[in-house]
Amino acid sequence: MFSLRTSLLLLAVISAALAAPTSPVKRAVTPLSASDLSGLAPFTQFARAAYCPTSKLQNWSCGEACTALPGFQPTLVGGDGNGIQIFFVGYWPAQNTVVVSHEGTDPTQLVSDLTDVNILMDALSTSLFPGVPSSVLVHDGFRNEHALTAPTILAEVKRLMSTKNTKNVAVVGHSLGGALAELDTLFLTLNLPSDTSIKGVTYGTPRVGNPAFAQLIDAKVPNFRRVNNEKDIVPIVPGRFLGFSHPHGEVHIISPGNAVSCSGDDDATDSQCQIETVPNILVGNILDHLGPYEGINIGTIFCV
Repeated sequence: MFSLRTSLLLLAVISAALAAPTSPVKRAVTPLSASDLSGLAPFTQFARAAYCPTSKLQNWSCGEACTALPGFQPTLVGGDGNGIQIFFVGYWPAQNTVVVSHEGTDPTQLVSDLTDVNILMDALSTSLFPGVPSSVLVHDGFRNEHALTAPTILAEVKRLMSTKNTKNVAVVGHSLGGALAELDTLFLTLNLPSDTSIKGVTYGTPRVGNPAFAQLIDAKVPNFRRVNNEKDIVPIVPGRFLGFSHPHGEVHIISPGNAVSCSGDDDATDSQCQIETVPNILVGNILDHLGPYEGINIGTIFCV
């Protein structure tokens, strides 16, 4: 395992040479309206809540995040924030939606792991992801972490959909939790009835898999958004030169109250989107990983 400093320097050198496509295509960019931005706030609060102690999540008393979402009914809370990231499943009456949220991790540790050139990708488990071809590869660590909770979460989602008579599911997460949420959107799509409406919203998410994985998310999970904040470096790792690619759905917060929707996967360029704003991790700012996402910070220290 390389040290963080060695990994950062190595990534900067290689990404400078290999990150940009040979013939870049300018991405279509659409400004988000004030209502579009405010519409993301509940999902941001769900992502924030996943960092709170499980004892506070069980009775929905996690401070500002829980207060911002009155009436939410948590029905399954798990994880310990160490061996298994904290997660919760519950029912959101205001939107008649089952919500799944995953906790993230220390961003400095995550960057260290994801910039290591020994990073590995593996095929998805066909028992969890039926019908997915072996050409679809994902980060080995994310895959293994996701498998620890996937069956339990699926069972609770199915139970709530039945008891609450809803076909709506939303999956959210920040950082590592965003990577788990991204995997969950595909996992739930493949294991729930075809008429289920699945929405994914992630924040500061690293790249999860190869281009075949990104294309599968594009095809199977059309209602997917991944929100990046200013010069956050986590969304640009692991590098594209290592074979990783983001799916569609990028929303880039340029500054408070100013965000754009960037079309396509991250295989093209535009100065307003994350891949050009942070061409390598040495010009980014890890503090932007914590927010604020339109006034909402995410992380353990903000669980108040």
